Amino acid sequence: MSKSGKWSQKVTNESRALDLEEGVFTWSNPKKIALSLKKSAEKSKRRKGTPLQSAMSMLNFYINRAGKNLDSGRKKILNDAKEELRRLFGRQ
Repeated sequence: MSKSGKWSQKVTNESRALDLEEGVFTWSNPKKIALSLKKSAEKSKRRKGTPLQSAMSMLNFYINRAGKNLDSGRKKILNDAKEELRRLFGRQ
């Protein structure tokens, strides 16, 4: 694993902003991913923004860090999870 890969894995695993469910970004159901991120963001006492901002931030961080290593199917699931997050927070 590259130095950058180790750093992003560490941030994903040890984020001070949100306590994420294990493997959340590997799940195949966008709604389940969004619900988990929403729950984590709402529960967090360490986040700096709104729950929506924190949840979306972690999702975008993961997508951006995975970069070219993210296959198109996984990228679609994660982008669909973004839409689900917006819906869950009433932000169509």
